Amino acid sequence: MTDELKGQTIAFLATEGVEQVELTEPWKAVEQAGGKPELVSPDGGKVQGFNHLDKGDTFEADHAAGKVAARDFDALVLPGGVANPDALRTDEASVAFVKGFAEAGKPIAVICHGPWTMVEADIVRGRCMTSWPSVHTDLVNAGADWRDEEVVVCDHVPGVIVSSRKPDDLPAFCKALVEQFSLSRTA
Repeated sequence: MTDELKGQTIAFLATEGVEQVELTEPWKAVEQAGGKPELVSPDGGKVQGFNHLDKGDTFEADHAAGKVAARDFDALVLPGGVANPDALRTDEASVAFVKGFAEAGKPIAVICHGPWTMVEADIVRGRCMTSWPSVHTDLVNAGADWRDEEVVVCDHVPGVIVSSRKPDDLPAFCKALVEQFSLSRTA
């Protein structure tokens, strides 16, 4: 265990259909770096993880999106899965929660289909990002500069965005998010 994120509370926003490994691997990385991960979902309660199309584990949310705000956390992680961000982008409280991080200049890490919620929050314009290939057109249409890279770190005012394409990118994604979240504390 290290202490790069000691004293930081990191929000993970997810709902049913979250790609389990895209939730659990960054969660472990935050814990191993001394941070405190907390799960936020639209309504609180249980979140059903998936291993691609097969049901995985369930996770108990710590908070409902409408009951917390960006000010309660140091950074945000948006895992993917197809159903997860598709549902989140239609939930006003979840979209407002994500937008709050961007407006506060707090770092956001996003992987796979996760950028859909950011597109809905209108916070990708002018940002360099990557994603699952099928999200490419949505990001470009929303004003992002899409790149097909393992991990993209866009350090652009107001706040950094770390993005990755898929579960195979998780080692690089986790390393980059810990590094960037750590740097944000000293900024």
